[in-house]
Amino acid sequence: MEADMAFPDRIERTVELAHPPEKVWAAITTAEGLGTWFGNKATIDLRPGGAAQLTWDEGATANMRIERVEEPTVFGFSWHIFGLPEDDPRRTYVEFTLEPVGAITRLTVVESGFAQLSDDAHSTAFGGNTDGWARELGELVDYLDAA
Repeated sequence: MEADMAFPDRIERTVELAHPPEKVWAAITTAEGLGTWFGNKATIDLRPGGAAQLTWDEGATANMRIERVEEPTVFGFSWHIFGLPEDDPRRTYVEFTLEPVGAITRLTVVESGFAQLSDDAHSTAFGGNTDGWARELGELVDYLDAA
């Protein structure tokens, strides 16, 4: 199979938020913010190489490694791939980019690294995370608008 016939490697989502970049940045990079809209609880050591963890009340946990911190424009982390065994070393990379556009902030989320997966794993992770980001970003909008 030729390399250019590979599965999509990335999920990209953009959402326009009626809030300044500083407020959006706090929502995506603090334990209080992440633990409200993304998980039910969060911890974060906000520096490249730092660790972050999201936990959900139903028992799920996501461990993240912080990769890029360029306040208030770029926040990137890598994490375990949805659907793979816990001990699988493969990761995808998630990057949030914040761009002020007048009075709003355009937030773009790109998750890349899916091309490393086999057919079944790809459809599980890519499909699950495509739905997941749509849902989570909806929760982010609600969280910011309520604050």
